[in-house]
Order: sequence, then C-alpha cells, then structure tokens
Amino acid sequence: MASDVMAKPHPLIASDRVEGTAVRRPNGDTIGHIERLMIDKVTGKVSYAILSFGGFLGIGANLIPLPWGRLRYSTRFEAYELDIDDEELKRAPSFRADKDFDWGDRAKEAELHRYYGMPPYWGGF
Repeated sequence: MASDVMAKPHPLIASDRVEGTAVRRPNGDTIGHIERLMIDKVTGKVSYAILSFGGFLGIGANLIPLPWGRLRYSTRFEAYELDIDDEELKRAPSFRADKDFDWGDRAKEAELHRYYGMPPYWGGF
C-alpha cells in the first residue's frame, strides 16, 4: 500500500529533496543549486530559497537569498527556473558561506525584495 502512495504524483516535495536541486535559466543553462530553504516559523510557508552561485566545488560560492515566489519549478528540466542574467545575480544581495545573512534585519530583507521587485512575504513595503 505504501508504494501506491509513493507512485501517485502530487505537488508536495520534502525540503531535503529541494536542497541540491539545480536552478536553471529558461533556456536550460545551469545557474547554481538550492543550498537550503528559509521557512517562516509562524506561517510555515517557504520564504526564501538560498541559491549557491559561482565558486568551484562549493568554495568561493556566493549564497543568494531569493524570494521563493521568484522561482518556478520546471518539469521539463526537473529544476527550478530563474529568469535572471549573471550580471543581475552578481549585483544581488548575497552573503558568503562562512557568514550568514542577518535574518533579523527587516530593512535588509526589504532591500532584497525591492531588488527582485517582489512584495515581502510578511506584507507590503
């Protein structure tokens, strides 16, 4: 019976299956991969995907917090799709792997949402 549940397609995915998933451009070019997700503790909704971009074998990579709504899952590529060019990614708010983003600073989060032209997950600007 458990195999029936696993075989039926559904829209949900476990967080550990998202981590490591490729992020590609609409043309299929690889940008990076999802390092981790940030989930709002109160609502339970995914707020950000942290994109690992650049570097070599994980060394020197920038971690870029992307508003979750900016990504779209592509069944064609079995990857998340992000329509953005390298220059825009290089200018995006980011942090190094050895220093975390200050998630307690709403001003930094608001700046991040303004950069991507998306309303904040906690409500308007």
